[in-house]
Amino acid sequence: MKTKTWDTVFLILRWIVAAIFIFAGITKALNLETFARDIDNYRMLPYLLVTMMAIILPWLEILCGVFLIIGKWERGAAFSLLILTLMFLIAMSSAIVRGLDITCGCFAMTAEGTKVGYTRLVQDAILFGTILIIYLREEE
Repeated sequence: MKTKTWDTVFLILRWIVAAIFIFAGITKALNLETFARDIDNYRMLPYLLVTMMAIILPWLEILCGVFLIIGKWERGAAFSLLILTLMFLIAMSSAIVRGLDITCGCFAMTAEGTKVGYTRLVQDAILFGTILIIYLREEE
């Protein structure tokens, strides 16, 4: 019974993480210009890389989310999302330290977006921890 309960908990965690990244990826893919502007606002990458990231990241998030839902290449998808989330954490930390008043680009649905700040940093740290749990889970 205990194993079945934990299996259900891990499945729910996987689906929640997948839904977050699929939704975020779709909103970014539908608003590439806004997302590219959000990336550029961090002042960390040259323009060519900003454009490439704005095009590639949303589809990578969607693809990894789909793999988490269907349970195919789950560990690889979780590892990719760990790297992405770590990049987001570093970028947001850098923006906070430099005093930038910018939106995070997490969900590129509106021009206002979500402001980079400690709350967003904690949310992403929790997300990182959840993905790490998924990644480290041993399959029977």
